[in-house]
Amino acid sequence: MLKYIIGTRGSLLALTQCNQVKDQLEELTGDQFELKVIKTQGDQVTDKPLWQLEGKDFFTKELDAALLNKEIDMVVHSYKDLGSDRPEGIKLAAITKRDYAHDILFIKEETVSQLMCKEIKEFVVGTSSPRRITNIESSLAEYLPYGENVKVTTKMLRGNVNSRLQKLRDGNYHAIVLAMPGIERLAITESSRKELEPLLKDMTFMVMPHSQFPAAASQGALGIECLEGRDDNGELEAKLKQLQDKDTVSEVSRERQAFASYGGGCHLAVGINVTKKGDYYVHTHKGKVDDKVIFERHLEGSFPSPEKKERAFIGLPHADHREDEYIYCELINKESLKKAIIPNNDLLVSARYGANLFKNHGKAVYTAGLSTWRLLARNGQWVHGSCDSLGEAYLDKIRDSKAIEVMNGPKEELTILTHKDSYSDYGQIMEAYEKSTNDVREGFMDELRQCDVFFWTSFSQYKTYTQHIPEIKNKFHACGLGKTFEQLSKEDITVRPFTSMEEFKNWMKQKKEKE
Repeated sequence: MLKYIIGTRGSLLALTQCNQVKDQLEELTGDQFELKVIKTQGDQVTDKPLWQLEGKDFFTKELDAALLNKEIDMVVHSYKDLGSDRPEGIKLAAITKRDYAHDILFIKEETVSQLMCKEIKEFVVGTSSPRRITNIESSLAEYLPYGENVKVTTKMLRGNVNSRLQKLRDGNYHAIVLAMPGIERLAITESSRKELEPLLKDMTFMVMPHSQFPAAASQGALGIECLEGRDDNGELEAKLKQLQDKDTVSEVSRERQAFASYGGGCHLAVGINVTKKGDYYVHTHKGKVDDKVIFERHLEGSFPSPEKKERAFIGLPHADHREDEYIYCELINKESLKKAIIPNNDLLVSARYGANLFKNHGKAVYTAGLSTWRLLARNGQWVHGSCDSLGEAYLDKIRDSKAIEVMNGPKEELTILTHKDSYSDYGQIMEAYEKSTNDVREGFMDELRQCDVFFWTSFSQYKTYTQHIPEIKNKFHACGLGKTFEQLSKEDITVRPFTSMEEFKNWMKQKKEKE
């Protein structure tokens, strides 16, 4: 049995995640690993935001020195803390699997009630991250209950996870934003969970959607470093490599490349996330660089191409888009139910048609996309998270969170407010609206036959239209990345996915190019 020393910072989170890596390595290798705590500048200076400090590598310099001096054998870092320029002689041996990359907002339940009663005019969020400051102040209000009446501001927040949560409990902020993966690691380990539980008592949460609040590049992954050219024939490096996760590597490498393209550094006010979804990568960049607003969201992958794309059908209600250049849905009519008995468990509101069926729901509320979230917020409802238009499996992973369990209790059955003919592998269907077929205006069917591209908002919509006009099946099909894409793909229908309607419309405006 060999013995190795892991260098780590001394915070509860650093010790917890290092112990988790230690346990994994000991199980995989049969060797012995022990921790050595090393203080870093970033841990000792907590009265200023990092971007106001002189120098760089605030959480790594002292650990780097210990590794180069062979006082330790390896270091476990939060990968987002590692700069692109690493000291000569140090090698990145592994990037671990990340389960969550989100930011998460914590708030007292009593503060949510105050928002719902329109008692808060200025909503103060604790954070010292430039990217969080930029995106929270510009976008958070529309995701808060009655947020149109609220001004969102930010206030400096530094310290370890425990002290930050305590500052929230002490009333220094209405809410604070932290990295979800760090909280998750604390919630997984029994000893640290016990410290977390009293801090999260009477708290609730918002898992901040990546499409509007992308986190730091490579957030959620751990980077494990050792000496390059270590005198052991690569034995330790090979052992560490067993913890590498290829999907995480593919995501964070893209994030860090984008991060560098904006100039990098802890002062950078741009959130960057890349999420692997099947064979595709969803890219989101949002923030500011030199007072220029950055908002980029696109899909990377290999896509089918249409023969032509001069005219398009979009499966959104015609009544909402009368002046647009596209052909919209006139065949199907949807009417929200006036009332329903909503069970007392977590809800997923799949579309706007379920938004009027409840108010001040006592359990967690999620949405399929962000337009429904914004509608619920305007109606005074607190929303805890979203599928972010990536499908129910994406949300199911969020609901597996042990950190959420600390506040919300064990994961329970999910009720999905949608049409009665829908199906789900992740919850029970509850009818929220009725559908009927309209008598369409003269010429509508001929207009459909002239469309080259069809953007479907549901699989049932595709089936209804192709029953009326079978030749539509031979046209070019598109949709979002969620359940519609999954169902069309299962039927072996060639379909081109998009991250959003905006991306689809931008694609339609481009001249036909080889993709």
